[in-house]
Amino acid sequence: MSEIKGLDVAIMGREFRVACPEDEQEALLQSVDYLDRKMREIRDSGKVIGVERIAIMAALNITHELLNTRIAGSFDIGEFKSRINAMQAQIEQAMTEQDELF
Repeated sequence: MSEIKGLDVAIMGREFRVACPEDEQEALLQSVDYLDRKMREIRDSGKVIGVERIAIMAALNITHELLNTRIAGSFDIGEFKSRINAMQAQIEQAMTEQDELF
């Protein structure tokens, strides 16, 4: 288990100190960068005013992305394989037809 250390981060120009295990600092910094970008996008749209409201909208948007990813992640693998095989057959047929032209 790695030691928990304080890490200084900035989100929308505001400084925060967060406790984080040493081996998770890189992932935390990536999360901070993602959150900062999302909050700036919301602020720059001009539709939401106030850091607290921007943070809530960013949290809702990120949660929505996560839930959609989870739902999309539970797809039918059999259907996926079938579609890949069909595409592969179409590609092979197109390549055969192309070879016959030349």
